[in-house]
Amino acid sequence: MARASELLATRWTLIIVRNLLLGCRTFGEIADGAPGIPRTLLSERLRLLEQYGIVEREPNPRGRGSLYTLTPAGQDLHEVCLVMGYWGQRWLEVAIEHLDPYVLLWGICREIDRALLPDRRITVRFEFRDAPRGERRFWIVMQRPEPEVCVKPPGFDEDLVVTTTAEWLLRWHLGEATLGQGMHDRRVDITGPSSIVAMMARWGGQSSFAAPNRAASASTAAGARGA
Repeated sequence: MARASELLATRWTLIIVRNLLLGCRTFGEIADGAPGIPRTLLSERLRLLEQYGIVEREPNPRGRGSLYTLTPAGQDLHEVCLVMGYWGQRWLEVAIEHLDPYVLLWGICREIDRALLPDRRITVRFEFRDAPRGERRFWIVMQRPEPEVCVKPPGFDEDLVVTTTAEWLLRWHLGEATLGQGMHDRRVDITGPSSIVAMMARWGGQSSFAAPNRAASASTAAGARGA
């Protein structure tokens, strides 16, 4: 534990690993999932992870910069990240000041089942009642192969406008509330075609820490122990 802590128990390190586990490959993608990390510190952490054989780097064939991937040693940290997340969800309260709407939307985009992505581009504008002024409006562009979070208008017609709070969005992402319940309780208001609302309803509960996923993980772990 002491040797592992020397490397992993430093600020941002496991967040960087988590982002790589979620499919981030470039420096910019990793940074997007760690708002607030200084770019120099991110570079330092990536070099350290590469030095310890947790991350591999290769030139980006599509342009400048590098592509980062986890080695088998890095992939082995998947369970570490899950256990930390489960522990935090059980024992640590998430206050309003901890809820970042952008990070929540980023997580939804990264963790959504790709089979649920629409055949055509869907643009959803989110308005957050409880966010600081200037951080209340974001857009999700749901499209194949990768959905995207935008902090500025993406330039496409908006299919839905969703007005809610970051607190409710987190509960929806964790599978603790459904879109129908939120609309019935007036926790979320949606303007747009009902067919697209029905499509959006399936995007909730996709977090790695959603209740059905926790049950599946526990079942898998129990089976492994039994084996």
